Amino acid sequence: MNVLERLKGYIEKEHLLMPHHKVLLTVSGGKDSMLMAHLFVKAGYTLAIAHCNFKLRGTDSDEDEALVRKFAMENNVPIFVRHFDTKAYAKERQISIQMAARELRYAWFEKLRHEMGFDRIAVAHHLNDHIETVLLNLCRGTGLQGLQGILPLRERIIRPLLFLKASDIEHFVNMYGIAYRDDQSNFSTKYARNKIRIDIIPHFQKLQPDFEMVFEQNINHFKESYQLLQQFVEPIRRKLFYPTGEGWEVRKEDLEPYLDNLPLLYELFSPFNFSKAILSDLQQAWVRESGRIFQSDCYHMLLDRNELFIREKEFISADEVLITSETSTVEWKQYCFHAEVSTDVTIINATEVAKLDYDLLVFPLTIRSWKVGDSFYPLGMEGRKKLSDFFINKKISLFEKENIPIVVNGNGDILWVANYRIDNRYKITSNTKKVLTLVCRTD
Repeated sequence: MNVLERLKGYIEKEHLLMPHHKVLLTVSGGKDSMLMAHLFVKAGYTLAIAHCNFKLRGTDSDEDEALVRKFAMENNVPIFVRHFDTKAYAKERQISIQMAARELRYAWFEKLRHEMGFDRIAVAHHLNDHIETVLLNLCRGTGLQGLQGILPLRERIIRPLLFLKASDIEHFVNMYGIAYRDDQSNFSTKYARNKIRIDIIPHFQKLQPDFEMVFEQNINHFKESYQLLQQFVEPIRRKLFYPTGEGWEVRKEDLEPYLDNLPLLYELFSPFNFSKAILSDLQQAWVRESGRIFQSDCYHMLLDRNELFIREKEFISADEVLITSETSTVEWKQYCFHAEVSTDVTIINATEVAKLDYDLLVFPLTIRSWKVGDSFYPLGMEGRKKLSDFFINKKISLFEKENIPIVVNGNGDILWVANYRIDNRYKITSNTKKVLTLVCRTD
């Protein structure tokens, strides 16, 4: 059976695609993703290509992009390219360059999928990546869940090359004469994954010539054991975790019977990647530290008075948008703002409407999330008030306040805590001649 038939068989076996599905191929220019693109074109799938230029390797990054663009043009495949300031993002988030690149690309891929109507995102991980991930997870102590390695299908992301070894990919790339580019960072052992691939796995291969195949069998055994465990855990999880529009909620009184059982607690929270150390901290903070936030790589968890709130981290968000003197409509997160300038000084008592003295405004205005230290002069209250205290008085949780739009004047003053209160200094008075009316509604 040739590699194209093997690909189709693997896709069918793992239920990765339906005939009508549109696929977004993530193509870096390396041999793995270039082979995947070649095979998907030959297989006749409806597809497009997404390429990330992380601007980390100078002209090499640009040459990677040129190669992928050339392939897309020659094969009449639509292509999307995004440039990222990866170093700035990593510095802002205080994370590694590798983690920054991962967050940026997966957030963009999902945004593309949603906006352009793709059914699946295809990533070119192969069997050796699968094995390296399991060995990494063993080092990190991720438990039985981590020993499953890379799943062929997770949510909308598929890995259709997991049936191929790295040596297979090398063989087929040479056989078909597929152009590709090597990223030299893949050969540096300063990265943990590379060290496992270059320094450690060869020793296993000396002990067991069929190491990849044997280890794949072990991974399948781990996966079966994990699935068996989930048959016990999943009914409890469904009872505890209530899905909401923004994430999940867990009532503390419902979780308390399981709180002292750390292994069970770990399995209950495993979909959110919270480590045992974090969950042990949760046990210690349960009574004394209401308001504390715990974090995994992808989720925040807030320990509130009576509930736990779990929210997915937003990797790429429109943190700030501007309102100029010409703006009529602008969107921020789930909110839509409409702006209108008039001479109508009629007061409107509606929380979603703010009428501000136009002559006191300094454009552009900014819509953003709250920041530590923010304060304003709430209309109808005495003096200056910290936004954090205002939120506490309104019984707004830490998660909720992250999604409340704050409208800020060009001079830095807060004009409006949208849908709650305007600043007293910018209200309409008897001297007001021109009015900016802002209306804030959810999409």
